[in-house]
Amino acid sequence: VQLQASGGGLVQPGGSLRLSCTASGRTVRSLTVGWFRQAPGKEREFVAARRPSGSTHYTNSVKGRFTISRDDAKNTLYLQMNSLNTEDTAVYYCAGDPRQLIISTMGNSAEYDYWGQGTKVTVSS
Repeated sequence: VQLQASGGGLVQPGGSLRLSCTASGRTVRSLTVGWFRQAPGKEREFVAARRPSGSTHYTNSVKGRFTISRDDAKNTLYLQMNSLNTEDTAVYYCAGDPRQLIISTMGNSAEYDYWGQGTKVTVSS
């Protein structure tokens, strides 16, 4: 299984970006797909995840601003990011696991078997 993340770029504070995570080798709907990010000098942190059941979970700092959606025809999961601020600047990674991870483990990067390369998001004026 391979995951490919894309869609990063430079955006002004208050702007929006949509990240994509495209899977090959397995359908994205059969995976728990998580988004993680790593800012310069900081540890990788959980952002959001969607389970095969369709349920989603977001870290508190992005609730109400970020939304996960899925396009089964394109085998792609999206992370729509609105109202971006400078603290959202990071390299974003998508990760997948064939299990329906429970909420208490969704945020643990060690639970995910598959990782895409990162896509850089820079929020700056």
